[in-house]
Amino acid sequence: MIDKNIEALIFDFGGVLIDLDYNATIDAFKNLGISDFDTMYTQAQQSHLFDDFETGKISSQRFINGLLNYLPHTVTPNQVVTAWNAMLLQIDPKKVEQLTELRKKYPVYLLSNTNEIHIGVAYRRWEKTMGQPIHNYFNKIYLSHEVGIRKPNKEIFELVCTENDLNPSRTLFIDDTEQHIRGAEKIGLQTYHHATNAPLHALFS
Repeated sequence: MIDKNIEALIFDFGGVLIDLDYNATIDAFKNLGISDFDTMYTQAQQSHLFDDFETGKISSQRFINGLLNYLPHTVTPNQVVTAWNAMLLQIDPKKVEQLTELRKKYPVYLLSNTNEIHIGVAYRRWEKTMGQPIHNYFNKIYLSHEVGIRKPNKEIFELVCTENDLNPSRTLFIDDTEQHIRGAEKIGLQTYHHATNAPLHALFS
């Protein structure tokens, strides 16, 4: 249950509102020829290539080229993009319906560590599933590659709160990654560590 003192909600995207399978991308790159891709990229730890992409420091083309450097010369950019997007799964309409109900009571914000390749696919999948663009469901959306900061850095949480005049102690942040939860708590946000890809009913019933 949401605490009665909560006045606003901040949702993570991947693993909370859109299902993810990190292993699908790890396996896809292994099949392309990067045998140790799981040491380069995981949910908890990323190399500079991925961090730079998620904070908008490099373009999609440079990111793709960076991965091609580790792959056989026969691998194409389109194969890299397909492998990179393999982690993105379905959007559960029931979760979005719950989100719609929540917006009747609270301002709702989206805060995601993402990149311009993933977000385009995710936005299209959302609109195909729900029939409306994702921006219709949130008061405002914050994406790491657009603002140049990623979770768990406290500055990204401060940005959301400051721009929207949110009191951290009365704002609930929902995320499926432990270090992001710890980062949010550093500025006094209330937090809920959501199990990856789990239903929302445990929190909002």
